[in-house]
Amino acid sequence: MKKSFTRRSFLTLSAASLGTPLWANAPSRSLRPVLRPDAQRLIDSAPSAESLIRDSGLTGKVSYAVARAGDGGILEGHNAASGLPPASVTKVLTALYALHYLGPNHRFLTSLVAVGTVENGVLNGDLVLRGGGDPTLDTNGLADLARTLKASGIREVTGRFLVWGGALPSVKRIDKKQPDHAGYNPAVSGIALNYNRVHFEWKRGADGYGVTMDARSNKYRPAVTVAQMKIVNRAVPVYTYQSAGQTDQWTVAKGALGKSGARWLPLRQPELYSGEVFRTLARAHGIVLQAPKVAQGAPRGTIVARQQSPDLKTILTGMLKYSTNLTAEMVGLAASQARGAQPLTLKDSAAAMNAWAKEQLGMQAAALVDHSGLGEASRLRADEMALMLAQAGQHEVLQPILKDIPVKDAKGRPIKAHPVKVRAKTGTLHFVSALAGYINAPDGKVLAFAIFEADVGARQRLIGPDRERPKGARTWNGRAKRLQQALIARWGTVYGA
Repeated sequence: MKKSFTRRSFLTLSAASLGTPLWANAPSRSLRPVLRPDAQRLIDSAPSAESLIRDSGLTGKVSYAVARAGDGGILEGHNAASGLPPASVTKVLTALYALHYLGPNHRFLTSLVAVGTVENGVLNGDLVLRGGGDPTLDTNGLADLARTLKASGIREVTGRFLVWGGALPSVKRIDKKQPDHAGYNPAVSGIALNYNRVHFEWKRGADGYGVTMDARSNKYRPAVTVAQMKIVNRAVPVYTYQSAGQTDQWTVAKGALGKSGARWLPLRQPELYSGEVFRTLARAHGIVLQAPKVAQGAPRGTIVARQQSPDLKTILTGMLKYSTNLTAEMVGLAASQARGAQPLTLKDSAAAMNAWAKEQLGMQAAALVDHSGLGEASRLRADEMALMLAQAGQHEVLQPILKDIPVKDAKGRPIKAHPVKVRAKTGTLHFVSALAGYINAPDGKVLAFAIFEADVGARQRLIGPDRERPKGARTWNGRAKRLQQALIARWGTVYGA
C-alpha cells in the first residue's frame, strides 16, 4: 500500500504526536502488544530507513544502529558492521577511557619548582615551570601562579628559568594532513597554554596594518615573540608556516585581511610559549626571570607554587561540549600512561585505548589512530558503538556529560519543547559526519544509537588548500545532518514511545 505521508509531514506529525505514548506497556508474557489505532497509523506512516537514506542525496556510505538502553538489544541497523571514520565521536570513548584509569575526581597539577636554596627571598638556583598535563591551563592560571610565587617570598632568581613538558610525549601536530593554520590541530605536550593557540589580530591604519600576537585571556594580553607574523603582498595561499628554530614563523596574504580581524593560530612550541607568557606575568610582580629554556628532565626540588585543574569530569564535560581536540589527546595520553603503557606517539596511545575497548567494552573492531577523531584513518562500527552505549554502566556515566542535541524540523529549525530529548556527541570532518548518544522518549524509554556517514573517496581526493574549504563539502555535511535528524524522528516514533 502506498504511504500517504511525506518525510516532511512525518517529521511534523512526529513532533506533535510523540508527547503521548504510542506503545502499551509490554505484558509479562511474550504477547504482542496491541496499539491504539492512531498510534499504529502513525507508526505505519513512518518512512522506512532505506527511503530516508535514498532520499538524502548522500554519496558514500551510511552506517547506523539503534539499541535499547539497558538490555542492549539491536532494534534496527544499516551497514552496522561496516567500519567508518567516527570523527569526534571518538571523544566518547576517550572520556570513558580517561574516567576508567584516572577517575572523575582526578586533577592535573601545574607547578613551579625551586631547584636550589632560598635565602632572604633569593632563589640561588633554577626555577622550573613544570607541566602536569592540564589541558585547561590558560593565561589566567599562569597569572595565579605568578601571584603565588610572589606570595611565597621569592623575589629574585639567580639561575635559569626552565619549562618542563615531559609529563606527556611531544607531538608537533595532532594530524599531519590538516592545514598548518588550523587552530584545532596544535602541538601536544605535557604543558599546554590556551589550548596551545596564539591570538593573531590585525587592524588596518593610515600607515598599513598593525599586527599583534598575544596570549590573551579575559584579563590579560601578554604579547609573545615565540610566534611571529609577517604580512605578504599576495592573494593566496592565505597562510604559510615555517618552524625557525625556537619560533613559529607565519606569513599571511595581505589580500585576505580586509580592514580588521582576529583568529587563533596553533602553537608548535608549547614550552617556550608558556615560559614566555609566565615570564611576562612574573615581571609584573617584580620578579625578573631569564628567557625560558626547555628542561630536558623532570625537575627535582621544592614546589613553591601550584595550580590545579578542574576535576576530570568537569574537563570531559567541556571536551564533549566544545569538542576540544587537544583536551582529548592529553587526557587520552594520561590514561594510557595510567594503564601502564609508555606511548611515544598518539597512535601508540590510541592502540592502548583500542585494546582497552576490546577488553572492557566488547568493541572488537575498534581501530582508532588518536583520541580526538581528527585522524581520518580511524574506524568504528555502528553496531559496536550502539551496543556499548546501551550498556547500563556506560549509560549512567555518559548521559550526564553529553551535549543536548535539539530535534529539528525538515527546514533545520530547532523544535521548542519537543518531547523527544537527545543527548549525544557530534563528529564532523569534510565528507564525514557522525552522531552517537541517547534518545530519551516521552514515556521514559531510552534508546542508544550511533550514526556514521562518510564519503571516504571524496575525502581522499582532498589535496593541499582544498582541504580547508573543499567544494561540495558543506552541502554534503548538511545532507548528512538532515538524515541524522530524520532517523532520530523515525526511531522516536517507531521505538521510543
